[in-house]
Amino acid sequence: MAKPLRLVMRQTTILLYGDAMKVIQTNLSEEYALREIINAYFPKSKIEYVSQKGDDDYVAVEYMSVSGKHGFACEAYIAGQVCKSQYEANEYSKNAVKKVVSDALKAATGIHLPWGLLTGIRPSKIIRELKDSEHGGDEMYLAREYEADESKSRLAFEVAKNEARYINAKYNDGISLYVGIPFCPSRCLYCSFTSQSIAFSNKLTVPFVEALKKEMREIAKTSYVKSKRIETVYFGGGTPSALTAEQIDDVLGTLFDAFDLRWAKEITFEAGRPDTMSKEKLDVLRKYGITRICINPQTANDATLKLIGRNHTVDDFVRAYKLARQCGFTHINCDIIAGLPGETEADFARTLSTLRERSPESITVHTMSIKHGSYLDMNYDMYALATANSVNNMLEMAYATLKGMGKVPYYMYRQKNMLGNLENTGYCDIGHECLYNIYIMEEVQSIIALGGGGSTKLVKGDVIERVFNVKEVAEYIKRIDEMIDRKKRLFEEFE
Repeated sequence: MAKPLRLVMRQTTILLYGDAMKVIQTNLSEEYALREIINAYFPKSKIEYVSQKGDDDYVAVEYMSVSGKHGFACEAYIAGQVCKSQYEANEYSKNAVKKVVSDALKAATGIHLPWGLLTGIRPSKIIRELKDSEHGGDEMYLAREYEADESKSRLAFEVAKNEARYINAKYNDGISLYVGIPFCPSRCLYCSFTSQSIAFSNKLTVPFVEALKKEMREIAKTSYVKSKRIETVYFGGGTPSALTAEQIDDVLGTLFDAFDLRWAKEITFEAGRPDTMSKEKLDVLRKYGITRICINPQTANDATLKLIGRNHTVDDFVRAYKLARQCGFTHINCDIIAGLPGETEADFARTLSTLRERSPESITVHTMSIKHGSYLDMNYDMYALATANSVNNMLEMAYATLKGMGKVPYYMYRQKNMLGNLENTGYCDIGHECLYNIYIMEEVQSIIALGGGGSTKLVKGDVIERVFNVKEVAEYIKRIDEMIDRKKRLFEEFE
């Protein structure tokens, strides 16, 4: 008899702790697909993949051929419960593997995945590529082919339709710049980015800015960059506004001096933490014509803000938002998170109400993700997280509220270890889509990354090549010449 796993029940969600689950594979080559679907059901469990059955709990998956028919069989032994599933398939497909395993795990656990068998990052890309092919594509495609909920299938279709207006496969000489500023006022509970507390790393900001300026100047000189039109620029991090007004002025001044930005359609600056905002900094951003800024409340609940390590209050967000409007900014984005520790659907509704009162031009709704290396990941059992069903209700609430405000979903992506295996979606007033977000998520344009932890991605047709800047600030400063040479070599390969 299988040894039962120790389960912690939170309404309808099952979280596995302690003992590891074993997965036995027989005559199966689609291990990656198998790992994806099992991880969707058990994002925090320790899973051992083996070839022979033992005495522990396990999920056994086998590729069969019986009487000329081919397919898969799965037996899931979980907490002493046995659930079996069998699926005939005409070909050895990833979806066939996912389907047979999903059917067994759904029966054994009671967990429902709104995205069904879909485990990829970019659901809308599937729809867009279908619409560009002879097969077409409709709003129920993901429901039919991947067993996604109808609401999710419609959402992906709607995103694909809205972003299609900004994607032109024939126009390939446009590029974007990403500038990473890896400093923050504090580290959030859920953050896995390599960002340094400005309080403890203030001595690194000056040499970092100097290294970044050098990288800007050297990359701007390359024939690859000179031959392209820079369409968008995105300052992210970290929190770029953690720098002083003088440092921001220095970085922006170097950017505009080094690069030809006459074709730029948008320049985004993440002033994400309200407690880093000041009129002096906003005036610097206005001086350089920044078109879009982000002021991110994450939640409209002070208790949650304190719990997750944010040093600002809801009132701080409101003051920063009003100040940005007074300084003349006409496109403000606000990020919020569904499923923050301890939050209920009523708490999330309060956050949506606060944003409705402000009416920013764009709002990005993130789903809580247990990111590897974050404090939350390392101390997962210390926090009360919302159930998958509750988080999905929050996302449905956001969709209805933001559509009621006249906004449309224009880009979407998914991450590993998201609560409920759900999604992040950007909403905006029509005409205020963030082009950078569309380009990077749909992989239709080259992105040249500068700064700490930046990831350069060059796109030519179906070919995508990447090169990375080091993440740790001191290493970035020390190895700046190496970062520059890496990109130059990649540019030469693409010219």
